[in-house]
Amino acid sequence: MTLILPELIWHDGALRQGYAVEMGAEGITALRPARPDDRPGARPHILMPACTDLQVNGSGGVMLNSEPTVEGLATIVAAQRARGTGWVLPTLITTTLEQMDQAADAVIAAWGMPGLLGLHFEGPYLNPARKGTHNLAQIRDFDPETIAILSRLRRADIPVMLTLAPERVAADIITRIAQMGVVVSAGHTDATADQARAGLKAGVHCFTHLYNAMPQMQSRAPGVIAAAINSDAYVGFIADGHHVHWDMLALAIRARPLPRRMFVVSDAMSTIGGPDHFELYGERIEVRDGTLVNAAGSLAGAHIDMVESLRNLIVHAGLDPAEAVAMATDVPHHAMRLDPPQLAPGRSRAECLALDADYRPMPLP
Repeated sequence: MTLILPELIWHDGALRQGYAVEMGAEGITALRPARPDDRPGARPHILMPACTDLQVNGSGGVMLNSEPTVEGLATIVAAQRARGTGWVLPTLITTTLEQMDQAADAVIAAWGMPGLLGLHFEGPYLNPARKGTHNLAQIRDFDPETIAILSRLRRADIPVMLTLAPERVAADIITRIAQMGVVVSAGHTDATADQARAGLKAGVHCFTHLYNAMPQMQSRAPGVIAAAINSDAYVGFIADGHHVHWDMLALAIRARPLPRRMFVVSDAMSTIGGPDHFELYGERIEVRDGTLVNAAGSLAGAHIDMVESLRNLIVHAGLDPAEAVAMATDVPHHAMRLDPPQLAPGRSRAECLALDADYRPMPLP
């Protein structure tokens, strides 16, 4: 048994002092008050549950679009767990109905895999004007067959997120999907503020990577960005310093009417824990100057993990550490209508994350 004596521990939604954690070979065996005679084997600055990421397109050299199989899921989840993300929502970006069906089959077959949180369909029901790196040829109007795919996943009690452009999908369809328990997220959208609010009324629960693949917010054209910020919906964002300027990110966070409605995502591609390039829709995507770009030099996903994202929020965006930790742990679970993980006996080592005083990961003995 190793005794961990963190300066701060994430417990019941806050960073707290005065706790000791007894850690065995498999994970936590006890969580108790610290005692004066404790002799710790490690003293991290923060001990917290491993991060949760609701947008992981790939990792470990595998893209879910290229390998929508149990083996592909296992590779992606394992690569993320090795980097401090304990729970992953693998993300299938715009593709065919057949491949959506394959990904659903794979998640159902793999259900129970430690770290697999569900499935995120990002598209294909997006606005072509805000396609980003998605394949224009596969962006389309809503396929009624998608209802069957979503129903199959929900019958298996698997959490599902569907990113769509609310101005491109009828309100009654959004409502039907939301009533199934699917988390409907607005993204890759050219919606006006009024269209975004109509989507929220219909059942939109979340927004996908705020600012990115959305029209710029202007004084007389607030658009979907202002509607998202002013709403009580959950809002995801990328914190790599490339997709959103730190000032704009901090501005959005501080402007929200309700606390703990913002969560960070990686938008990671296969280069996390894998080679520095891959093919998507037949196009080469590569790491260049710390970010992922396509042949035209446009952003094509992100080359960052959640632990680095968490550090960025504190160091570059100037957030309070407790606020940043919540964005990487509790809030993503709440966005998916799930209870967040707690540090408690039985929690595995892969589900615990220790950070040093510089908010970088440190190994647990």
